[in-house]
Amino acid sequence: MVDRTQPQDAGWAAVDHYIGDKLLGADDALSAALAANAAGGLPDIDVSPAQGKLLHLLALAAGARRVLEVGTLGGYSTIWLARAVGDGGRVTTLEIDPHHADVARANLAAAGMGGRAEVLTGAALDTLARLDGPFDLIFIDADKENNAAYVREAIRLSRPGTVIVVDNVIREGGVVDTASEDPRIRGTRALFDYVSSEPRLTATAIQTVGVKKWDGFLLAVVDVDGA
Repeated sequence: MVDRTQPQDAGWAAVDHYIGDKLLGADDALSAALAANAAGGLPDIDVSPAQGKLLHLLALAAGARRVLEVGTLGGYSTIWLARAVGDGGRVTTLEIDPHHADVARANLAAAGMGGRAEVLTGAALDTLARLDGPFDLIFIDADKENNAAYVREAIRLSRPGTVIVVDNVIREGGVVDTASEDPRIRGTRALFDYVSSEPRLTATAIQTVGVKKWDGFLLAVVDVDGA
């Protein structure tokens, strides 16, 4: 029975832990990656375990062999995606901070995924302009101010049927605040405006709660007819 007297966030986190215990189980490589991130001074902003498994399942469902990730941090989500692409698959992940990129490379190697993932360092928009597609799945989890530009580049690097996932699009409800001066909220609203006007995308968004509090994902598929 849920304890309705506890803070709402605590209840969300408790359910996330229940999901993890029942459906994910212990994972030494992923736990070690999070520990290495903390030891390296990286911010604690990785996707949750349940969200990481969701990305993994989306990649599996899409049959993804080539995955692009915008925003590596310490490679926690990259490990989930690299496991999904299988032998011969490839994850290309972009990180602006050289220290974060080094931690991610070490984490990927320790998890046995170094051969499946390449970490490219530099400003993502500059790196994206040099890449060639198509990718089967693209996960965007970087600076929110550039989300619309990232999705624009993602479409260029896609094929009909490519799945595009953007993290942190609810911002604890801030996305509906038309007067917000927060650049992350303004960038997220610009993302929704762009996606809603883009005929090549079929999209929705889902709200999530859990250890990451109240947030959500935007999910889109590059339209077969409009691409």
